[in-house]
Amino acid sequence: MGVATLWQAPEVNPVNRKARSIPGLNPINMYGRVFFFAWFGFFLAFWSWYAFPPLLTLTIAKDLGLTATDIANSNIIALVATLLVRLVAGPACDMFGPRYTFAACLLIGSIPTALAGAVTNAKGLLALRFFIGILGGSFVPCQVWSTGFFDKNIVGTANSFTGGFGNAGGGVTYFLMPAIFDSLVSNQHLSAHVAWRVAFIVPFICIVAVATALLICCPDTPTGKWSERHLRAEQNLAEHGVTGDVVNLPVGFADKSNSVGTGSPSAGSNEKIDFTATGKITGNHDHEAQLGQQQMLDTARGEVVQKPTFKEAMHVIFSPQTFVTAGGYFCSFGTELSVNSILGAYYLKNFPTLGQTGTGRWAAMFGLLNIAFRPAGGIFSDFLYRRTGVWGKKALIHVYAVITGAFLIAIGLTDSKHTSTMFGLIAGMAFFLEGGNGANYSLVPHVHPYANGIVSGFTGAMGNLGGIIFAIIFRYNGTNYGKVFWIIGIITIVINVSLSWIRPIPKGQIGGR
Repeated sequence: MGVATLWQAPEVNPVNRKARSIPGLNPINMYGRVFFFAWFGFFLAFWSWYAFPPLLTLTIAKDLGLTATDIANSNIIALVATLLVRLVAGPACDMFGPRYTFAACLLIGSIPTALAGAVTNAKGLLALRFFIGILGGSFVPCQVWSTGFFDKNIVGTANSFTGGFGNAGGGVTYFLMPAIFDSLVSNQHLSAHVAWRVAFIVPFICIVAVATALLICCPDTPTGKWSERHLRAEQNLAEHGVTGDVVNLPVGFADKSNSVGTGSPSAGSNEKIDFTATGKITGNHDHEAQLGQQQMLDTARGEVVQKPTFKEAMHVIFSPQTFVTAGGYFCSFGTELSVNSILGAYYLKNFPTLGQTGTGRWAAMFGLLNIAFRPAGGIFSDFLYRRTGVWGKKALIHVYAVITGAFLIAIGLTDSKHTSTMFGLIAGMAFFLEGGNGANYSLVPHVHPYANGIVSGFTGAMGNLGGIIFAIIFRYNGTNYGKVFWIIGIITIVINVSLSWIRPIPKGQIGGR
């Protein structure tokens, strides 16, 4: 896989048309365009979601008369809405498609962002941060959309880049929000009381623009409309001469004529769509990967997303394999969220001479490292997959987690007052923590691939639950940040060792291997 794949039209899977490389530098290409909007949309969402912490400790706290408890509670409440939205967004992706779900999360979440200026007290801040938390739910459709466009050989890399670049918004916000605030005060001569409120209009405008653009410029799936995904899988199989009972369609996909049509299927029929498969390959299939007939059948049977029922959703959520991805993300992303909220305050406590701006910039580095470290986890996961199969992806998650736990314990026990030691330990922890996030969502597409939205949503929600629980631990330990770090480290190691024995995908699963 050469450098040229970054801009060349990718080779695609003949059944679902998923790309087998990432043309990330080619926004003209459909796959490159979706890749861009997936990461950039989530980047803006994360920026706005975490826009409060950089200004909260001093500027906003002074203006609203907040206590340390008020600030801690607002950090917790910001994660609660995201937890709920991620649980809903997963099934919504399977039902309505990730593109519309993504745009809905962005547009709805942008409204409370614009209303930040209406906050006048602690209760108003809690309410506002709760609803801004809707933006954090956009991670789920971001990952499901990315999974829908990139094939198993590269999906870990694609998901880790879209997630990592998006998560970097949590670091960039520590530069952007103070810079916007300072500019409004010094250049526009606004008071601090007005300036921090006006600053939130900037992410609002950016989010609305990008959400509108992705609806206009991007498709639901590589094969077209979300409602026609089963139809197109049938059509592609027939064009490749594959015969047999291949796709069990849910209610709502009607019988088409034996010829390949161009319109949408009509509703109200349970009959199977029937294309004439002659056993001969027809049509033009440039840029297609060479797959055997059984591989194509397994892709169609096991990897085309189905409309979820409550019974099937419960089966997927409570399977041991989903617990593996959920438990791993509970530890890794939960730690990232909680640390993001307090790291500036932790640095300010240990290094008061750096001031709010200095500690904010160093705290921003933790989030910005996602640009490199999360993709590294996905790339390494895909590398192991090509050589060891799905077991390699799962093992990597647990190895990353145990090392992360060791770093967290080291940070907590040393509680260093030396900048080089502290910043070095945080960077080392970030490499394995953020790489673990990338490795986790490299495994997710393999687990119950016909219900990818549900698995992605539940796994993402558990990451938020971890963030809430760890934030509560920080809340009740005051400024004793070091103690909480080593507590989280122990929890991370115990949970991952407990899950390490579970096989990566269910026995007998079709597809996802």
